[in-house]
Amino acid sequence: MASPEIRLRPIGVIRTPYGPDTVCPHQPIDDPRGEARLEVQERYQPGLAQLEKFRYLIVLYHLDRERTDADMLARPPWAGGIEVGLFASRSPHRPCPIAMSVVRLRRIEGNTVFTSLIDAYDGSPLLDIKPYVALLDRKDDANDGWLDDLDNRQHAIDHLCGRPHHHHH
Repeated sequence: MASPEIRLRPIGVIRTPYGPDTVCPHQPIDDPRGEARLEVQERYQPGLAQLEKFRYLIVLYHLDRERTDADMLARPPWAGGIEVGLFASRSPHRPCPIAMSVVRLRRIEGNTVFTSLIDAYDGSPLLDIKPYVALLDRKDDANDGWLDDLDNRQHAIDHLCGRPHHHHH
């Protein structure tokens, strides 16, 4: 439940192939196969036209359902031994259960925005859509956090981005 001082006001709903019994994949950053649909309430439709100029969008949504295999720690299979903490949990029990995805804009039809896949359950409340602006939304001197500590850093990044690569032994 949202605390009284924060009221989430969804602007629509996210349609994905993932039901409550599906293990939602952690989507690769590069263009995954398949589509998501952001179905926006009619009254917000006029704002969608401005999004058509952009290639990528930032989508904010409410984590309103718990994974059946819920675990507060995510352990990436390709980064043996590394645990990513509570912030990685896809759970409505977080203090502020809001998630963010960067997706490729495919097309806009009426009040529906078609994008690359989002690792969210079908029917997740859509909170906001913002344009992803290359100039503003990346910092050249940013680091890759715990990825920087990995011996097989590039291999891990290829995994994360869903790029074809071969395993080094």
